[in-house]
Amino acid sequence: MDLTRIGVSIPSDLLNKFDKIIEQRGYSSRSEGIRDAIRSYILHYEWMSNIEGERIGIISSLYDHHKHGLSEELTAIQHKYIDIINSSIHIHIDKNLCIEVTIAKGDGKRIKKMAEDIMAQKGVEQVRLITIATTNNDTCLKNQTNMR
Repeated sequence: MDLTRIGVSIPSDLLNKFDKIIEQRGYSSRSEGIRDAIRSYILHYEWMSNIEGERIGIISSLYDHHKHGLSEELTAIQHKYIDIINSSIHIHIDKNLCIEVTIAKGDGKRIKKMAEDIMAQKGVEQVRLITIATTNNDTCLKNQTNMR
């Protein structure tokens, strides 16, 4: 296997969390853990590329509501996709963090784009997208992923 060295700048708190996971999962090195994380990211990207057709989407996002302008940006995103949003629930986790759960029905690519728009905002810490196909009365979970 041909290996290439890279340099990456990572905040120390994130690296500390990563190192704990590496230890818990029994990786032999940080590099092995990073390779596995990159493989997971690639699989996620490929899955995201294949969301299509009529879907019900559940998007949950965890974010810091003190981040300047973030609440307004998230509201603007919801207004952009108002035609597919069925419901939205806002939950206060603590003095800094909130969870927004948005349920949408429509074209899978459009639901995916809404999730990506949310994920792209600074201050959004985690986004999870679950989609359910609506054709042929198929209600089983078709796709599920952690985005961040």
